[in-house]
Amino acid sequence: MKYKRILLKLSGESLMGEKKYGIDPNILQQYAEEIKKVKDLGVEIAIVIGGGNIFRGVQAEKSGIDRVQGDYMGMLATLINAMALQSALEQIGLYTRLMSGIKIESVCEPFIRRRAIRHLEKGRIVIFGAGIGNPYFTTDSTAALRAIEIESDVVLKGTRVDGVYTADPEKDANATKYQHISFTEVYEKNLNVMDMTAFTLCQENNLPIIVFDMNAEGNLSRLVNGEKIGTLITV
Repeated sequence: MKYKRILLKLSGESLMGEKKYGIDPNILQQYAEEIKKVKDLGVEIAIVIGGGNIFRGVQAEKSGIDRVQGDYMGMLATLINAMALQSALEQIGLYTRLMSGIKIESVCEPFIRRRAIRHLEKGRIVIFGAGIGNPYFTTDSTAALRAIEIESDVVLKGTRVDGVYTADPEKDANATKYQHISFTEVYEKNLNVMDMTAFTLCQENNLPIIVFDMNAEGNLSRLVNGEKIGTLITV
């Protein structure tokens, strides 16, 4: 395998499928099957999933909700998605652990670094919910931080596009895809990959990022086998 331990970052919006909000059970099942293919290869898998299909903290201010309160609401949204993904994975025979940045002992464990690493070593898929437990930090930042803490080999950012482009491919027909780009070039070209905190964490810790299309069947497996899928970002 190209990678022994991965951190898979999924957006909450990706779970909507064709819906306007919520969770599409077909997408959830598809993701679970794709993750199982990689797990069957012997790869250690950690997952961070967003909550944008349910609630975003930044939306709160527009509706008069305090930003900090809104961010905590967003953290709970990520836990709903994490629990749904956990259930889908366990229904196809995978062992999982859900760890939360905020304490909700009835449904998940609190995040403890050594315990998370031990779960991975025992072959369990670890899902990190509720961000890092603090407002003003995105799930991208959570993914970067947790990946560093568990000593992941790479951050795989699954999106609905197949990599990083010179412009938004959904708006600009002339946009071209980068196969490989450096952190510095992403900064200089002002490309939208992750929020600045997450991006800087990865750069300073020499942690590569691969942006790829999670919805394309087999992409995740091909990535961990070393195929050039999506866009690789390195120092």
